[in-house]
This record gives sequence, structure tokens and C-alpha cells, in this order.
Amino acid sequence: MRILGIDYGDSRVGIAITDPLCIIAQGLETIKYNGNDKILLNRLEDIINEYDVDVVVVGMPINLKGEETKRAELTHKFIHKLKCRFPKVSIVAMDERLTTVEAHRTMNDLNIDKRKKKDIVDTISAVYILEKYINMNK
Repeated sequence: MRILGIDYGDSRVGIAITDPLCIIAQGLETIKYNGNDKILLNRLEDIINEYDVDVVVVGMPINLKGEETKRAELTHKFIHKLKCRFPKVSIVAMDERLTTVEAHRTMNDLNIDKRKKKDIVDTISAVYILEKYINMNK
């Protein structure tokens, strides 16, 4: 059993995965799908099957006041598609507040080249979403 973390965006989706014991989250990849859900869902199916994923945690855009953002409606639709496509997998929404800020801070601390940040920020955000879920379920 493994848990998959997703930072869902308009054209890129960050993916993180746990180790087999569901203790550690690590970045897996950023899927570039440019709004084509078929590409995204096919790649997610490959990942879910390859890693024997039982739970998928999707970051839910919540503002600092604790309210869902406009982006949340699109995320709810995406979650619905996941539930339809993967009925045997538990799909969970997780508050993703400040995960992108944390990801940028991490990249700055690591002196990651500015040109590379765009390609990995979503994956790092997915790691933070997944870590938050793991810590809440210990």
C-alpha cells in the first residue's frame, strides 16, 4: 500500500509518493498535461498501478481565511473524475494552504536555479501536501 499526493494545477500536476510503509513522502514527477485530462488520467493510472496506490491525497486550494478559492471548484471536479476512474482507490482532499510558499522557500534555501523552479515547484508542493496527510494520520 502506498499513498499518492497530488498538487493539481491548470497545466502541471505535481506528484509525490510514500515509501511502502507510508512513513516518508518523496517527489515523483511533474505531469505536464496542458489541460488535457486524458493525458493526466492515463499517467495517473500508470502511477497508481505501478506503485500499488490505495489512497490519493489531492491538495484543495483554501485561502488564509479557511475558505475555498475559485480554483477549488475545478479541484472538486478533478476529484470527481478520479473517483469515477479509480473506484477502488480512496480519494481524499487535503488543505494545501501555503504549500507552494513552502516549496519556494525550500527551493530558495537549496539555491535551485530560477529556471528550474517552474519544473519542480508542483512536485515539492505535492510532497508537502502528502507529508501533511501522513502527519495527520499517524
